[in-house]
Amino acid sequence: MSSANHYILTWQCPDTTGVLAQVAQNLFEHGAFITETSQYSDPYTETFFSRIAFDDRHMTVGSEEFAQGIEKLAAPLNLQYRLREKNNVPNVVIAVSKDDHCLVSLLTKWKAGALPVNIVAVVSNHIECKSLVDWHGIDYHYLPMTPGKKHEQEAAMMAIFEQYHGDLLILARYMQILSDDMCTKLRGKAINIHHSFLPSFKGARPYHQAHTRGVKVIGATAHYVTADLDEGPIIVQEVKPINHTYTIEQMVHAGHDLEATALSHAVKMHAEQRVCLNKDKTVILI
Repeated sequence: MSSANHYILTWQCPDTTGVLAQVAQNLFEHGAFITETSQYSDPYTETFFSRIAFDDRHMTVGSEEFAQGIEKLAAPLNLQYRLREKNNVPNVVIAVSKDDHCLVSLLTKWKAGALPVNIVAVVSNHIECKSLVDWHGIDYHYLPMTPGKKHEQEAAMMAIFEQYHGDLLILARYMQILSDDMCTKLRGKAINIHHSFLPSFKGARPYHQAHTRGVKVIGATAHYVTADLDEGPIIVQEVKPINHTYTIEQMVHAGHDLEATALSHAVKMHAEQRVCLNKDKTVILI
């Protein structure tokens, strides 16, 4: 196995002739050894998206000088980019309420090394999940929601996010609506999960509503958080066909499995810098 350091460069810019060639030439001139590449040109937004994984086995400059070379390209190409060493995984703060199925999935995959993140803290407006989080050796912050104190509770959550140098907030069935101000601060840095019955079955007991209507498919959607409730840019959707034999309880259990799968998959793709915001939707660079 190579002892080289591995890096990920994800970028986007207005589409024009030669943008990929200019970035690739810059990597070539500095000796970057490309190991993986994916790109997409959106004809509607006229934006070019690319993700390049590379290592430094033949690099002729240090990482700082290499980063400076990419920065020089940024202005003339109007380039938005993220460059990091692959092992420098994002710090994650998880927010949860009472249901723990998404939290369990995230913790299990993280513990097994299947989720390239560093879970640094969990915040909750309930105490139910504390023992589980304590068992994993992660700090648990109980932030009860007191009527009329939403601003103070969110300020405490943001303070924890900043204290742990958070890069991503995961709403793992966190049953509180974030304020518009918090959504703006966390644009592209917060992922939520919900059942895919929205907007058809809003409010409480959506699976009961769906059962009454005899739905034939259930699912889950993981998306970035925006001020438009449950309408942020979609990252992952999971679905499962069902039929009339499913009880409400079976629908709920199947839905929970899909929620956990979709959320974990979305977090993994975000952590690997495979997701780019493209106005109100996303581009997934596989």
